[in-house]
Amino acid sequence: MSAKILIVEDERKIAIGLQNYLEGVGYSTITASDGQAGLDMARREQPDLILLDLMLPMVDGFTVCRTLRSESSVPIIMLTARVEEVDSLAGLELGADDYITKPFSPRQVVARIKAVLRRVNGELEPPMIVRKSGIEIDLQRRTVVIEQNPITSLTPTEFDLLVTLVRSAGRPLTRSQLLDAVQGEEGEAYDRTVDAHIKNVRRKIEPNPSVPRYILTVFGVGYKFAE
Repeated sequence: MSAKILIVEDERKIAIGLQNYLEGVGYSTITASDGQAGLDMARREQPDLILLDLMLPMVDGFTVCRTLRSESSVPIIMLTARVEEVDSLAGLELGADDYITKPFSPRQVVARIKAVLRRVNGELEPPMIVRKSGIEIDLQRRTVVIEQNPITSLTPTEFDLLVTLVRSAGRPLTRSQLLDAVQGEEGEAYDRTVDAHIKNVRRKIEPNPSVPRYILTVFGVGYKFAE
């Protein structure tokens, strides 16, 4: 089961952008647009991690963090727009696990989430066996079996790309999201690079690569794994 992320952010554009990106790389998300709603949702939904903006209506992020920290050990990453707020985080010892200053990139947020979850909740590891539509992927052994036929020719990047698509089956992923997933935060996204990898994966796993059954093109967006 993927980690559930609560996004408490009153700027709608930022909240939607984070939600779409996080869901695109396999997380489930819920959102709240003010501090009180964030508190209520955190208590009710029991998220695995909270992205918490500091400057919120109703109840500010400082108060939300203090309150949540007195009630639970849920990991909290603060989102802050001003340098002096970062200083306040250290001075007030709010109990946040990390902070990110605005403006930030979605891939930066994903990298921080992964780091905090590994550090705070080591048990939140992905399943070792992924199965979808007749494909079985062993993440530990890095093997792929399709309809009981082993696929032994995938490169490491092609394997990681296939895993990313399978885990988000039915959800279109952009080329940038795919390269973020397989190359990490420091990777550079080039459309032609992704297209070349997809072409190679299709050639190796599709019964008919010219009429894909598993990896489908979503025009104007990128690719998705068939549901």
